[in-house]
Amino acid sequence: MKRKLNILANGIFKENPVLILILGCCSVLAISITVSGALGMGAALTFVLVGANVVISLLRKIIPDKVRIPCYIVVIATFVTIVEMVVEAFLPSLYEALGVFLALIVVNCIVLGRAEMFANKNTVADSFFDGLGMGIGYTVVIVAIAVFRELIGSGTIWGYRIIPEGYQIGIVKQTPGGFFCFGAAMALLVYFMNKKGKKFDPRIGCDGKCGNCGLGCKNQEDNAALLAASDKEAAEV
Repeated sequence: MKRKLNILANGIFKENPVLILILGCCSVLAISITVSGALGMGAALTFVLVGANVVISLLRKIIPDKVRIPCYIVVIATFVTIVEMVVEAFLPSLYEALGVFLALIVVNCIVLGRAEMFANKNTVADSFFDGLGMGIGYTVVIVAIAVFRELIGSGTIWGYRIIPEGYQIGIVKQTPGGFFCFGAAMALLVYFMNKKGKKFDPRIGCDGKCGNCGLGCKNQEDNAALLAASDKEAAEV
């Protein structure tokens, strides 16, 4: 059970998909205008992550290696379709707020990345907790940013008036405000990591040996050599 809890906490803190792995940022910037929309997006992504991870882990020994990516996309698209149908039927206002970004969960880097890097290599239970941890980590970040943007940009939290009319900063709700809030969150993360003597490194969680990321790694030896050279350069600096 300790391993399961470590996997869960890993997605929330050590390998947070948004702040550490820098994935899924488009939906964070676009949907974090309201807290309700952010929570809805976080819940939808978490459901898809958990469901896709479990199914892909169950089928990992059956899916042919050459067609694994198309198979992953089919599985992910199935769960996204379920979410879309449920949200449209029971929460039409949330469906309109999320817009195209609900359907775009199919190609969200977090979902496809965890399918390839974790669910494809681990048990169903571990994959379940990995998807849950990543989903919670994503939700925490997008909701935290949404609280700030809605409060400062609209003067409300979940639609309830907190700041009187006329004191809002409208640009916070717009695209520049989204980039500013995301950048501020990243800056705070790096600041606190530096205070604890840790170095920010978006490669956290990658041992450089899988060769599956498609970023130019020809084989395990070449990739390991590239990482060693990078670490040596960083040490010299």
